[in-house]
Amino acid sequence: MAERFDLLIFDWDGTLADSTALITHSIQLAFADLDLPVPTREQASFVIGYGLGEAFAHLAPHAGRVQLDGLVDGYKRHYLARDGEIALFEGVADAVRHYKEAGYALAVATGKSRRGLDRVLEQTGLGRYFDTTRCADECHSKPHPQMIAEITELLGVPASRSVMIGDTTHDLQMAINAGTAALGVSYGAHPKDELASLQPLGLFDSFGELDGWLRNHA
Repeated sequence: MAERFDLLIFDWDGTLADSTALITHSIQLAFADLDLPVPTREQASFVIGYGLGEAFAHLAPHAGRVQLDGLVDGYKRHYLARDGEIALFEGVADAVRHYKEAGYALAVATGKSRRGLDRVLEQTGLGRYFDTTRCADECHSKPHPQMIAEITELLGVPASRSVMIGDTTHDLQMAINAGTAALGVSYGAHPKDELASLQPLGLFDSFGELDGWLRNHA
């Protein structure tokens, strides 16, 4: 059993799955399809972790409902065309299995849709290890604390014994808002200096580094 934490809450995209590049490119293609100004890679990466509606409303604040719906549809089309190419970061599958066997409660809090998360949990075989999950289409979008609050309440683990692990400032701010500790990873969507500004308990440059910390310090 963990010495400090009983519950590990993971983000999915950019934290467990190497999907950042495909997400940002799919966002850019959706804008190009509608002849709208294409966001930069940095701009597209910033909204990873938001629900799709919030993400496109942020990137296209003056767009009407028809355009926003078109952006969401275009994104889904481009993303799903290559969804099967996405891999977990090296070591993730073994690590998640180890955490479960070590006695942690495990959860996912993600900007993915419920349908999208269920699909990848089945594809990767990791679904069996997570006690519960929360998605952006069933909760307020990050950094609102609802996902974490529902997870901790359902599993009966206090915030003080829980940690959120993610690759975006939205993940870390959500942890702050929910009163949990946070661990950041710099190999995903947001720059390391921006993650560091939110003062996570730890900040790691690879999943292997994160895994090593969890096995030795959590």
